[in-house]
Formats: sequence, structure tokens, C-alpha cells
Amino acid sequence: MGKKGSLISKGRYELRFRGVECLNCGHPLDMSDRYCPSCSQANSTKKLTLRDFFDEFMSSLFNYDSKLFKTLSILLLRPGDITRDYIEGKRITYTNPFRFLLSLAFIYFLMFTFNNEFSDLDKAARSFDGNINGNSPVSYNIKSGDVTVDSVKLKQQAETVLKSLDSIEQSNSNISFGLKKYDSIRNSDPELARSFSMLDSLSHLKNQKPKVNKDSLMEANPTQYFDSISNPKGVNAFSDKVEFFVHMIKKDTLFSFDQAKEKYTIESTMSNKMAFNASNNFLTILQRPSIFLKNTISKLPFVIFFFMPLFTVFIWLVYIRKKYTYTDHLIFSFHNQSLLFILLILSLLIDMAFNISSAWFFVLVFSIYLYKAMRRFYGQGRFKTIVKYLFLNTTFMILAFFMALLLFTGSVFIYN
Repeated sequence: MGKKGSLISKGRYELRFRGVECLNCGHPLDMSDRYCPSCSQANSTKKLTLRDFFDEFMSSLFNYDSKLFKTLSILLLRPGDITRDYIEGKRITYTNPFRFLLSLAFIYFLMFTFNNEFSDLDKAARSFDGNINGNSPVSYNIKSGDVTVDSVKLKQQAETVLKSLDSIEQSNSNISFGLKKYDSIRNSDPELARSFSMLDSLSHLKNQKPKVNKDSLMEANPTQYFDSISNPKGVNAFSDKVEFFVHMIKKDTLFSFDQAKEKYTIESTMSNKMAFNASNNFLTILQRPSIFLKNTISKLPFVIFFFMPLFTVFIWLVYIRKKYTYTDHLIFSFHNQSLLFILLILSLLIDMAFNISSAWFFVLVFSIYLYKAMRRFYGQGRFKTIVKYLFLNTTFMILAFFMALLLFTGSVFIYN
């Protein structure tokens, strides 16, 4: 006990530098002990030199590399075996699955943000005028909230529709008869004709301007306007506050909630702070979407460590009759997720080197690998494994979607 092997057998580890008491915890030692059996510190009384630092660094580096190579080889070539070895006690041979996954996640998302040209989004955001029309004569401006109608385009579309109706009327006598019947009904029943006229008049409402302009009310008396929208509760009241802050931030160039609080005499409530932060972040995201995406993606490695334990609950339920504990299933999940990140990292390297898209191939490889890992680790037949494989992957996709939605929604509120 206490006689750990080491790549270093000289220097401060020589017999003449060993003591009879651990300098770290005070545990009594024998001269044959190279390490303390209580705290694992090296048994050496020699003063540290730069060479000692270098020797220990190289020792720990090669020691980790040997674990890493062993982990990678078993993980890649023998699906499911590394988890069985780890939970059966062979842990010093492999890297820690939790730390291993975290390292791979950081490397992948760092490479992903570096490889993607998010700066193009900033250029697109600067050139975007805020109008959304979708090939329609009616457009909506998300920056100002105004609705505009292109009368020329509307007339062109109306003429196109009328020509289509004429051609249909000529080619189909039944439709022609129906249209004539419609005209005769309107002519014979004045009351019904007035109803049709009322419906036609609704189309003209789009050209009418609202009697009250919200922007004018906000600018005329911001304090009074905010007080009027603060009393109601619910989602609509919160959206009204966001609309107010968006307009006033652009008008008065506000940088913090304290400025808005002092300028407009606003109460310092959680709802008001959240509305201001959401408004401020929304405007920042519109101006610099690439920074927002990179900031959000940087949080994904930590999100995984909340997501995987949740997903593992479903694995535990599916294999509840097996002898494995929840932690065993979690280790299995971590190992497989690590393999996915390894394949995705390889995909990014290939894409950068050859300017191609290879992610689909590596995802396909992982799909086959995961099936084999489940069969080998849990030891069930093909049919049961396929059914559980489909169920767990469907569950994974649903949970991942809601987790991503929650992450991006939350980032809007906490992004700075």
C-alpha cells in the first residue's frame, strides 16, 4: 500500500529524499513509501526545482495520454464495453466520463463557433429594413410596428385573380352558372346585397389610420403611459411594457434599468426589470445577432450536464428491470454522448479541410454505434433493442427541442 507506480524514478523521488512523515497530512511513512497512503502526495523532502516541475508535468501528461488513448480505443472499437468496465471497477484505466464529456463539448462548440461565419448575420441585420411581406402586397415592419399596403402590387394581384376567374368561367359552364346565380341573388334581395357591401367595406379598413398613435402617447407623457399599462397583469401587460421600453430605449438611448427608473419614475419590480432587460437585449440581438448566437452556444456545454441527467431518467425507466442503477445509466449516456462529440469534431475538421458537408455521415455512424452499444451493454434481443432505441431517440429529440427553446428564450432575458 502506498507504493504507486510512476514514470519518474529519479530526482526528488530518490530514496535519499524520502521522509518518515507526510509533509501534507502528517501521516507516518516508511522509507519504502513513495507516496502517502492517506493523501497520495509524493514522499519527498527535496526542495522543488524547475527540473522537478518539468518532470512532474511530463509524467502527468503521459499518464493522462495513456488513459486517453485507452479510452478512445475502447470507446470507438467496442461499443458499450467501456461503460461495463467502468461500473465494474476498472476506473483508473480510463478517463473520468464526466470530465471527458465536458472537455469534448467545450472543444466542439469552440470549433463550431470558429468555423461558422456568424459575422454574415451582422451584415444581414444591418441591411435589413424591418419589413416582412412574404411576396404579399401587405408588409409589416417589426421595428416600427407599421402595416403598409403596396397598392400597385395589390392591383396587379387583383387583375391576375380576375383573369383567372374569367378563364375558369369560360372553361367550366357550372362555375359560370354559379357566378350568374350569385349576381341574381344580390339583385333580387336588397338586404343581402347590403350585407355583401358591408363585407366589401372591411377591405378598406386597412387604409385607415388608427385614431390613437401609441408612439405619440409614449413620447407625450412616458410616466403616465407606463402607469396605465402597469396595472393589468398577464402576458399582454408584459408585452406592452416591452413595447414601451423598446421605443423609449431607441428614443432616449437608455443603457440600464436605473436610467429608465429615474427618468420615468418607474417602480423597481421584477416584472419591470425583466421587461427592460428583454427589450434592451432584443434590440442588441437585432443589431449584433452573431454575438448573441456565440454567447448562447458557449452555454451549451453546461446545458448538457443538466440535460443528460434528465434524459437518463427515461433510460432508467425503459431498463428498470435491469440490475443497473441510475448512475450506471448516466455513465452509459455520457460515454455515448462523448462518442457523438468525437465524431462531430472529426466532421468539422473534414469540412474545414475539404470544404464539404460530412455531418450526416457521422450522425449515421453514431446511430449504428448507439444501437450496437445498447445491445452489448444491456444484453437484449434485436426487437426489444430496436423498440427502445426508437423510443429513447424520439424522447431525446423532444427534450432537446424544448431545452434549446428554453435556452434561447432565457438568453434573450439574461444576454448582455
